[in-house]
Amino acid sequence: MVKITIKDLSFSYGSRRILEGLNLVVGDSEVLSLVGPNGSGKTTMIKCIDRILKPRGSILLDGGRDLQSLSRQEVARYIGYVPQSTTSVLTTTVFDTILMGRKPHMGWRVADEDIDKVVDIMKLLHVEEFALKDFSELSGGQKQRVLIARALAQEPEVLLLDEPTSNLDVKHQLEALDTVRSIVKKTGISAVMAIHDLNLAARYSDSLVMLKNGMVHAVGDPSSLLTMENIREIFGVEAVVMRDLDRPYVVPIRSLNAEAV
Repeated sequence: MVKITIKDLSFSYGSRRILEGLNLVVGDSEVLSLVGPNGSGKTTMIKCIDRILKPRGSILLDGGRDLQSLSRQEVARYIGYVPQSTTSVLTTTVFDTILMGRKPHMGWRVADEDIDKVVDIMKLLHVEEFALKDFSELSGGQKQRVLIARALAQEPEVLLLDEPTSNLDVKHQLEALDTVRSIVKKTGISAVMAIHDLNLAARYSDSLVMLKNGMVHAVGDPSSLLTMENIREIFGVEAVVMRDLDRPYVVPIRSLNAEAV
């Protein structure tokens, strides 16, 4: 079953074209990663899917519903969004921050079911130890884990993550992506990630979308897409691609733009 179908998606900031004619399908229980150099349109695409930005083209949900026709609350029931960072200065506790993710499902009062869901998700993301701390007092990595927890509390059909590991150390990078992938496979939701780390993308993704200059360069599984030729073409980097545990592992060697010393 298809979760999202993107047709001829384009977006510009004024006269500056960011995305051009993107076509993409996201399936059930799929972790799809957007990879590409800075400025290739990864974050813009995530924001277009979440309707933070208003692109041209169409984004169709399962059953053919056009995302543009839904209310903000209906979108929040279907899509959970984890931004790359937050500038929030709110002094809400971690518990209350995650509870905000239940808003699309709640009535006028918080139900026991909502409390139980928040507690379960805090345990999954290992943030229960600072449940009563103010969100604004957390480290960047702790905030990132709480934002992932808040999005999961929405019980979305599609989880959007913009650089979900950017503020995390190696251990918490693995734990966060292990959790995302586990939830995707257990529940049948889908995840779309914008991610810089090609090795994490290879390890946790079912499919990759390689973006260059706002257009899709290639779509496929990590083993077929992460080749020395594609990495040279997309990133301008010479790299060795090794195979380990049936997944490619990228070792960058040098920038093709580097001047000889």
